[in-house]
Amino acid sequence: MAGLGSPVLLLIFLAAAGATWAAGIALSKSTDALDARLGLGDELGGLILLSIAGSLPELAITISAASQGNLSLAAGNLIGGIAVQTMVLLLCDFAVGPQRPLTYLVGRLTPVLEGLLVIILVAVMESGALLKPSAAIAGVVSPASIAIVLVWVVGLYAIERAAKDPRWSIEMLGSRPGRRRRERSQPDQPHPYSGSSTLRVAAIFGLASLVTLAAGVALEVTGNDLANKAHINGVIFGATVLAGATALPEVSSGIAAVRLGDHALAMGDIFGGNAFQLCLFLLADLLSVKPVLPQTQPSDIYLGAAGGLLTAVAAGAIIVRPERRHLRLGIDSMLLVALYAFAIALLPQIS
Repeated sequence: MAGLGSPVLLLIFLAAAGATWAAGIALSKSTDALDARLGLGDELGGLILLSIAGSLPELAITISAASQGNLSLAAGNLIGGIAVQTMVLLLCDFAVGPQRPLTYLVGRLTPVLEGLLVIILVAVMESGALLKPSAAIAGVVSPASIAIVLVWVVGLYAIERAAKDPRWSIEMLGSRPGRRRRERSQPDQPHPYSGSSTLRVAAIFGLASLVTLAAGVALEVTGNDLANKAHINGVIFGATVLAGATALPEVSSGIAAVRLGDHALAMGDIFGGNAFQLCLFLLADLLSVKPVLPQTQPSDIYLGAAGGLLTAVAAGAIIVRPERRHLRLGIDSMLLVALYAFAIALLPQIS
């Protein structure tokens, strides 16, 4: 597409972003329906399905960029996407309404554990970035890429066990966490596509996945060309504009969750998607036939630290539970905005 003019490229980019948004809504609804019908919600399978569904644009971009050797764009999107997708909580907070902030209403500590898993995975990722390429297994896969996947699997198992069999109880007055995953799977609960067969819902999920993957490739190709024409650094573009476009499924599903009153799930699913996203470094290694993490730039490490910081603020706010709102935002959301703006403003200064 390099021969196309910038207006045409921009039009394709916007169309792909719109397709990602529409497919994200279909993915959210069909995932919720499959979660209920197949009883996946209280098992690791349900969490994995939800994480993958929300990360399909990043998956498509990783496949496209890594296979073409554009490792800076792949790494920038995966790492920078953590910060951008955490900022989706700002929109969810605004959608909650004027009464109390989202973090006040969550009322469960499971999302805190999911946020902690994201921070641990970011630490593993940044440690792997310091490894020499010679440490790669068979010269292809970084040990840190494998460690990220293993930590993710163990972390999901521990979180699911903690949710099923809590060893403590806590009461958060005024909270409205919403339905637990197992409550969503009850037949008497309203679910999308209630009049459709499970096979049809699965087909909708598959079609939405294909649309999301195709749109993700279009976003990567046109976005890369637009960045080159505008002389924008690939890491900065991947961490901001491209990461924002690929966060559209999380925006649609997060707003839908808070409108249903599922405040805990809205935060937990965003943290879960961020955790799974880092597992894609293993796929990037295999597709590029070289370890990607040792080739990350200082700006990547900086963005990873920013994403971990934003995650810590959002997760900590669930415990602190700020009560006041200004312009329909909690003080924690305003802090997220200030920290993200400060981090992006300093990004060009990273050598």
